[in-house]
Amino acid sequence: MPAYSIKVIGKVQGVFFRASTQEKAQSLKIKGWVRNEPDGSVRIQAEGNVEALRELTTWCNNGSNRAQVQQVVVDEIEEEGFSEFQIRR
Repeated sequence: MPAYSIKVIGKVQGVFFRASTQEKAQSLKIKGWVRNEPDGSVRIQAEGNVEALRELTTWCNNGSNRAQVQQVVVDEIEEEGFSEFQIRR
């Protein structure tokens, strides 16, 4: 199964980005996690089918309603075998 590490840069903390990401990922049957990073970005580890991962990546370019996304960086990574999609703190 494909897996992506996604870094979302911009005004993405304090705007419900993690909760919105979790909702979107769950609707796409994507497994993994999302968390805030110390540098103000949001990191997503996502596993799922290629179409679902592409849709999540496209969604990340806009994000939650109040987010102001400047950049999305996507890297293919090794699958870890997550069983659900979680918000990590």
